[in-house]
Amino acid sequence: MFTRSENSHPNHPIIQYWLDQSAVWLAFDDLPRNQRAIRLTSLLSLALLFLPGVLFLTALMWAKDVNIHFAWFNDPSQYPWQFWGIAFCGAVATIGGAGDWWFHKIYVTVSPKEHHSHILALGAGGIVFLLMAVASWEDEPAALLIPVIVMLITTVALISYDEFAFHIRRCKPFETLLHRMLVLGNGVAFLCWMHWLFVSGLHHA
Repeated sequence: MFTRSENSHPNHPIIQYWLDQSAVWLAFDDLPRNQRAIRLTSLLSLALLFLPGVLFLTALMWAKDVNIHFAWFNDPSQYPWQFWGIAFCGAVATIGGAGDWWFHKIYVTVSPKEHHSHILALGAGGIVFLLMAVASWEDEPAALLIPVIVMLITTVALISYDEFAFHIRRCKPFETLLHRMLVLGNGVAFLCWMHWLFVSGLHHA
C-alpha cells in the first residue's frame, strides 16, 4: 500500500466536497484516500492533457491560410474522415485522462516508480506528436516516417512496461477503463493522423 505525507494544506471546501462525494460514489473503501491538497503542479499536469488537442486545432486554424495542404479546414464539408476520427478519439482519450487524474486525487494508487514510468511514456508520446506535426507541414512527410515509427515503438514499449509492471497487478476495473480510454483513444487518433498523412494522399491534394 502506498502512502503519502499528510502534512499538506487543505483543499478548497468545494474541491474537497467533490473529492469526498466522488469517493462515496466510487466506494473503493480498500484504497487509501489521497490526503494531499491539489497544488499548482497538479493543475499543470491536468492542463497538459488538453494541450495536444488545443495545439492541434490552433495549428490548423493558423495553417489553413498559409499552407495549401490545410485549405480544407476553411470548409467543414471538406473535412476528411480522419479529422473526425482524430476529434472523436482525442476527446475520448482526454476524458479518460482527466478521469484518471481526478481518480488519483481521490485515492493513492501510484508509486514513485510508476509515476516516473508515466513521465517517460508521456515524454515519448510528446515527441511523436511533434514529429507528426512537423511531417504534416512538410511537402514530403515520408522523410520523417522512420523517426515517427521509431518513437512510436518506444512509446508503445514504455506504455506496455507501465501496464504490465504496475497496472495489471493493482488497477481496479474502473481505473483500467480510464487507462484504456486514454491509451486506445490516443492510439486510434494517431492512426487516423497517420492515414491522412502517409496513406490517403489527401496531404498532397
